[in-house]
Amino acid sequence: MTKRKPKNQRKNTKSNNPDAPIRLYGTHAVCAAVQNPQRQVIKLWATANGAKTISELKTDANLMPEQLSPQELARLLPPDAVHQGLVADVSPLPDTSLETIMARARPIIVLDQIVDPRNVGAILRAAAVFDAAGIIVTRHHSPRAEGALAKTASGALEIVPLVAVANLARTLTMLADAGYQVLGLDEHGARTIDQIDTNQPLACVMGAEGKGLRRLTRETCTELVRLPTGDTGASPQNEFATLNVATAAAVTLYALTR
Repeated sequence: MTKRKPKNQRKNTKSNNPDAPIRLYGTHAVCAAVQNPQRQVIKLWATANGAKTISELKTDANLMPEQLSPQELARLLPPDAVHQGLVADVSPLPDTSLETIMARARPIIVLDQIVDPRNVGAILRAAAVFDAAGIIVTRHHSPRAEGALAKTASGALEIVPLVAVANLARTLTMLADAGYQVLGLDEHGARTIDQIDTNQPLACVMGAEGKGLRRLTRETCTELVRLPTGDTGASPQNEFATLNVATAAAVTLYALTR
């Protein structure tokens, strides 16, 4: 005999419809989305404490969340999600063009098929801290901008533009043709990231942990650079000479915006 799923439990499936509502959870992620005029709040659930948090927000919308117990709220989410008293279904953000983030004249971070939503969320948060122009991701092999990604981003999803592209190599070529120095982060780069002249348009490409940059991506970059981890450009001296991709992004943004 199969067990019935709780009534409110959400199926763990990803919609192929780009206009489908997305589910957010966590205090910072939900509050930032609620205050973003580019979002439409479709449904809002909260515990008693979460409802109080929503009532204290400065927003034009008269939001009345449906109050649930913490246990009922948890059933709306995957098993490992921590809702912090707030869950919301909201409309996706409107698409941002490549030209829009190029016009901001700030460093751009490019992610080459990074699929871990928490890593992408942490990179978004670092990008917000260092005022990056935006983040470019691949349309496929990238997590949807919801759930764990949004919670880890802690509100940065509403601030930092995400640009999804179908062909990453073509996009990098467009950046190079527009005068960008396209830097591929690679442990075998000849120079370190802090040796790069920051008085020029810059885009830094980061690959997935383990795989690194794909061959075509690497060949399309203007230059390969490495982090200043104390090595000499040869093989790393120990297993801690490489960093988690999100930490590497924060170090890179610090170097490019110093």
